Order: sequence, then C-alpha cells, then structure tokens
Amino acid sequence: MKSIVYRSAQDVGFEQKPMPEAGPGEVLIKVAYVGVCGSDMNIYQGVHPRAQAPLVMGHEFSGTIEHGHPTLAKGTPVTVYPLLSCGHCEPCLNGYAHVCNTLRLIGIDCDGGMAEYVKVPVDKVLEIPKTLSLKLGAFLEPVAVGVHAVRRSGYKPGDRAVVFGAGPIGLCVASCLNYFGAAKVIVVEANPYRLSVAQKLGFTTIDASKEDIRARIKDETHGYNADFAFDCAAHPSVQTHLMDVIKVQGTAVIVGSYKKPPEVDLLKVEFKELTVIGIRVYERRDFEIATQILESGGIDFDLLLSESTPEQAPEVFQQLLKGGNTIKMLFKM
Repeated sequence: MKSIVYRSAQDVGFEQKPMPEAGPGEVLIKVAYVGVCGSDMNIYQGVHPRAQAPLVMGHEFSGTIEHGHPTLAKGTPVTVYPLLSCGHCEPCLNGYAHVCNTLRLIGIDCDGGMAEYVKVPVDKVLEIPKTLSLKLGAFLEPVAVGVHAVRRSGYKPGDRAVVFGAGPIGLCVASCLNYFGAAKVIVVEANPYRLSVAQKLGFTTIDASKEDIRARIKDETHGYNADFAFDCAAHPSVQTHLMDVIKVQGTAVIVGSYKKPPEVDLLKVEFKELTVIGIRVYERRDFEIATQILESGGIDFDLLLSESTPEQAPEVFQQLLKGGNTIKMLFKM
C-alpha cells in the first residue's frame, strides 16, 4: 500500500508497505484524506520527544470502514478519536482521559493515517455523517481543538475575543467563536496570506508586522479590551501583548504548544486578576460539536485546505517547513 514514512530528521519518503492486519478489537480503515499537523512537522524536524522512526504519521484523517467493526458496515465513512489513554491514572479515572498522565496518539506513538490503510482500536472509530465530505471529515480533528478551546475557556455568547495566529488552529478557534455568537473576533497575524484568508472568513484582522496591536484592539473594542485572548501562535512575541489586550478579570487561553518556555508577566496577571487557562487536545464531545459546525455550512473551511498526493510528500514537507501559502495540507490517499 502507498505510505508516507518518516525515516529521520527532514527525511520523509513515499514507500510501498504491507497492508496492516487488524487483530481482535481493531478495525481496518481505508484512508481517504489525511492532514499534516504541527506535531507532524515537529516529527519531520526530528524534535518530537516520543515519535520514533520509521513511522507512518497522521492523526487527522478520514476514510471508510474496510473490515473489523462490529456494527459499522464496509464503506461507512469514519474518522478517528486518536488519543490513546492508559485508563488507570488519576486523570483517566476522574473523567479526564484526554490529559492522561501517559497520553499517546495514533500517528505519533504508532502508525497513523498517512497510508492507504490503517488499523485502529475499535473504540476510536467515529462515524461521519454521509452529508459531510470525506475531505472535510479529515478536518474534524482541528475543528475539535477549536471547540475544546472555546468550551474550556468559559466564553459566553456576546463576549469579545482576540486570536493570535491565523494558522489552522487559530482559524478554527476564531470560527468556533463566531459560530457560538461572539460579538467581535479579532485575528492577529503577520503572514500576509494567512491574513487574507482570515479576512475572507469575515474576521477583523490586525497585521502584527505593521500595526500597533494594543492600540488597534483598544479601538476595536471601544476602549474596553477583549474578554478573552487565545494564543494559538505559540510565539514568544505573543506573550508581550497577551496580558495587555484583555480586560480586568479577563481570560488568557494558551492553545499553541511552545517549543521553549516563554516569559510571562505574572504581575499583570495579579494586578488585573486575570485567569490563564491551558488547552490540550479535546474530548469526544468536542468531535460531536465539530461535526455539527462542519455540517452547518456556515463557515467556508475549504478556504483553509490544500491538497496533494502521497508521492509528492518529500517536496510537500520541505515546502511546509519553509512556510508559504498553505494553511492546512491534506494528502489524498
């Protein structure tokens, strides 16, 4: 079967591999589309702390049942809930398996969806409505991250929010805020292409490379500042603004994963009685809500998606490493 295989740092190859054999409690899925995540790029650069070569990456994917599911017939469209939790640590026992003490993921800690076929535990299979395209089905996971960030933040309809970063996760967070009735969503980004996509989606935008971020947000919120600020960029420059653009008793939400610990002005957290919340992945309920958002058709998520073939994987990963005019790359398997 066609496979995209991580071999070593900055070495991803297109290979033919044997089809996996699904054992008891496992399901074989024929993959349709698979997305490239920021964590896949960390693996590609050789800096992911757990991923070991050779590895078939990919935890954002859609496909159809091939065989092995007890209730879903062959050809049923599905995605996966890719979290592998231990089931017996304190977070797992208390209902927070998504922050398991030894959390692992399909596509990081074992082979994932960057292949024509993948085997997964039966309890990780999520059916996709037939009304939803398989292409958008592969984007359910990033939207679920956005849903989880908004739900966990304590946001209420009518609140004002700033989102730092117009990458896939930033635009998913911003889109979820819009869907849930935000009064104002401001997206801060320095990349011109990503700014243009955010504008097409209808968001108020601030060019971080040219504009006074604090002044613009003050102006856009009529002098009040935002109720929430979501850091989806995970860039040290964000922390120089994050605590300044939210109101007294506002909330800062850390969604992106920093490569190195940034400096945080805790004096502002104290003096303004701010709340700082961390976000890690999602819960199953977030996938259900993400499906509803994608089915609604109210947000043109296709604007975020680019498509390539597995044969082009080596060139695609090199291009993604350099940046450019891509927000979410999908391989059509």
